[in-house]
Amino acid sequence: MKKLAIVGILATVICFLLAFQRTGGPRDIPGNAFLDSIRALYQRPSKEWPRPFVDDSIRWQELTALPVSPYSRDSSLKEMAGLGKYLFFDPRLSGSNQISCASCHEPELGWSNGRTVGIGHDHQLGSRNVPSLFNAWYFKKFFWDGRADSLEQQAVAPISNELEMHEFPGKLEEELAEIPYYKEKFAQVFGKKAGISLNHIMKAIATYEKTISSRSAAFDLFMIGRYGAMTDQQVWGLHLFRTKARCMNCHNGPMFTDQEFHNIGLSYYGRKFEDLGLYKITHKKEDVGKFKTPSLRDVALTRPWMHNGLFDDLQGIVNLYDIGGARTKRKAEQVADTLFPETSPILKPLQLTKEEKEAVVAFLHSISSNTSYRVPRPVLPN
Repeated sequence: MKKLAIVGILATVICFLLAFQRTGGPRDIPGNAFLDSIRALYQRPSKEWPRPFVDDSIRWQELTALPVSPYSRDSSLKEMAGLGKYLFFDPRLSGSNQISCASCHEPELGWSNGRTVGIGHDHQLGSRNVPSLFNAWYFKKFFWDGRADSLEQQAVAPISNELEMHEFPGKLEEELAEIPYYKEKFAQVFGKKAGISLNHIMKAIATYEKTISSRSAAFDLFMIGRYGAMTDQQVWGLHLFRTKARCMNCHNGPMFTDQEFHNIGLSYYGRKFEDLGLYKITHKKEDVGKFKTPSLRDVALTRPWMHNGLFDDLQGIVNLYDIGGARTKRKAEQVADTLFPETSPILKPLQLTKEEKEAVVAFLHSISSNTSYRVPRPVLPN
């Protein structure tokens, strides 16, 4: 009888775990036993975690603790990064002498601007949300449409853009050369004969931007063994993120991004707010409506979200993914339109419960630091 009882208990546990793997959890608020079982599962080494729910075509990386920027600890780059910081906060890099890089990338606003879109020269509005500079050193492509292959290319684009900083290449170098401090610092960093060139300006700014990193969040502490850093709800959210919610199809690896481009149905094709995304760069019809997968590191600090900045509620974003993304129906006049965007097949209806959605949002907060990012502004040279 005792052996039969043990077998019965084991069978019950196995059935529970199989259901747990398939669904990501029960439909109601889970009990302590369920949460304890998930916590025990994720306190194991990540190589022993359940395989995430990702499509066979997806190349994914496991989630990891926050890596350290190799640039922040490189003493040989200290002088160049210091010069870049002065330039980053100096409004004289704009045509009006009123707009600096920090005007759109404010440290206390998650290195973004907290607005729907950017605000530039003469208070003109941009068309896209300002991407955060958190962990910029890690990424391969920049801007929502990936048009820049390096931080140096990213840095020069807004400076020379008429709508943004409205400065003119050639004029900027002349203006900085008239400031003794910059003349001296550029000579120290790049050599006495180098002078002040646009390439050197961009290199200095990019070097400073590469030192901007997220701080360790609750998830990072959990990953190094401080398991009490995450609540039961957040650990459940981690499991859902990797399984039933299918987030790992796009948001994976140490920075929670595949660095690829996807169409989640928000191109607003043929309507107000239309933005064709990657298509504007590649001119390939399959790229209509695709945008770069943003990192989810410090996501709670970088609101509002999406390329157009129209989403100001994480719960609402989870609701969007729960229904399988936005799927616009063709109008009669669009039946033969070869550019009509198709939402990625990666997105599927998830049937998450209210409690599961709340757990996913709680997990997103666990990968966001609770610390305010306050960076002392340098006293700018006359």
